[in-house]
Amino acid sequence: MDIHGENSFRAKSYSSAAFTIEKLPVQIVDTPREKLSSIKGIGEGTAAKIMELLDTGKIQALEQLLAKTPAGILEMMQIKGLGPKKIATIWKEMEIESIGELLYACNENRLTLYKGFGAKTQANVQQAIEFFLHNKGHFLYAEVEELINTLSTQLQQALPGKKIELTGAARRQSITLESIEWITTADADQIRNLLTPALEIVSEEPGKIVLRNENQLTSIFYLVDEADFYSRHFILSGSAEFIDAFPALQAQSYASEEEIFEKAGIPFIPPFLREQQAVIDRAKKGLPRLISNDDIRGIIHSHSRWSDGSNTLEEMVKELISRGKEYLVISDHSRSAFYANGLSEDRIRAQHAEIDELNARYAPFRIFKSIESDILNDGSLDYPDKVLASFDLVIASVHSNLKMPEEKAMARLLKAIQNPYTRILGHMTGRLLLSRNGYPVDHRTIIDACAQHNVVIELNAHPRRLDIDWSWIPYAMEKGVLLSVNPDAHSVEGFDDTRYGVLAGRKGLLTPEFNLSSFTREQMVNFVSTPRAALQKM
Repeated sequence: MDIHGENSFRAKSYSSAAFTIEKLPVQIVDTPREKLSSIKGIGEGTAAKIMELLDTGKIQALEQLLAKTPAGILEMMQIKGLGPKKIATIWKEMEIESIGELLYACNENRLTLYKGFGAKTQANVQQAIEFFLHNKGHFLYAEVEELINTLSTQLQQALPGKKIELTGAARRQSITLESIEWITTADADQIRNLLTPALEIVSEEPGKIVLRNENQLTSIFYLVDEADFYSRHFILSGSAEFIDAFPALQAQSYASEEEIFEKAGIPFIPPFLREQQAVIDRAKKGLPRLISNDDIRGIIHSHSRWSDGSNTLEEMVKELISRGKEYLVISDHSRSAFYANGLSEDRIRAQHAEIDELNARYAPFRIFKSIESDILNDGSLDYPDKVLASFDLVIASVHSNLKMPEEKAMARLLKAIQNPYTRILGHMTGRLLLSRNGYPVDHRTIIDACAQHNVVIELNAHPRRLDIDWSWIPYAMEKGVLLSVNPDAHSVEGFDDTRYGVLAGRKGLLTPEFNLSSFTREQMVNFVSTPRAALQKM
């Protein structure tokens, strides 16, 4: 509506209603129809649209707008930094209707000729488009994991007597994927007949069929002879760096992947570790027992309805007790995060009173008092020391002014790490996978500073973050720095994201001894009650 210049008051009312619905304690479908218009922020007109959507799956007014909007303009809405007013200018005044045209216009410096588009804005738009195009066709592993598991089962059931296995980046559980790859002893006709017309054939050549689904996710099938199955499976499963470093395979037929490792004189390396050359040398010395989902004893870094979460503290406690967890470190947003209902000092005191009451009622389960404190622009934390001292531990994170050069980012982070109240550094780079690059940091310097000041580094387990990147975990452990696999959950369902942090941690050879959320309740009590400076390095 904003792009088309429709009634701005009505557009804002829809936006407000969407925000209201998102925060409702129950699903909108379970709300009695007659009560919809009595919900604050939802008027009669919007309630009618909601009922239309529930009944038909569509809103006709939206369908009419979509019908007269070029596909390229709809795609443009995915570009960071382009709001409706700018898109309207690009479309109506510049007469540009696709991302490709817009990128060309940036290259020609044409955007600066129009109101609202300075040189800096044009540069940001160009960078955002290039990022979007680079990542187009990429998917989060978490987004396609269920599809992979379902398809694996279906393929194996449909091809009895044939070998068919997952391979490539999907088998390595890489955090982002361009395609799902399979290797099979089935022939081309069997794969073609089984998967079309549900999937579109993109290309076909001897020994390889490439297909694509309606979401533009590509599946690649490698067709091999029985004698070559395990050698090809091994080669396709490793990254180029890993395979190049691995001893050349013998000219023979292998009976298993285990035999390949045995003949090479290298202990078996699980597929998820076959990313880097260094893991081969590490395997020769013996791989440690890596962290598993069962090693997560408590949940650190979660948000309740006190800030921008969907559940009450008591609901979160009950859920974690049912899952056999021992504690919750509740870390709602700090006051500067006004957009996330950050806590004022008065609300902190009220939350702490509720925590005390719940701890008494649900003992021995324990809620630890925490806050995700914004790291402000100058590197300071978001409350005076007397308030910070009231928490069991403080997670320090950057949420604002993310477009900063490395010098600024480093100064900000290092000052926060030096703050004596910082116990955990949250999502170190601020990245959102496939959506936003993180601000540039010198990982070694940050890890060294955390080692010096006994600050834990978060491995934010949200599948769109997974930050710190797993590739830096070995260096952190080498320097004696604790990691902490934390879901950053905003609902009880968000606790499930912990497993993606575990998957990423395992790729980085993370052990439970180096993971804070693997501490028992008693160990966590000791951790929060021991001054940071007094902690012994591991």
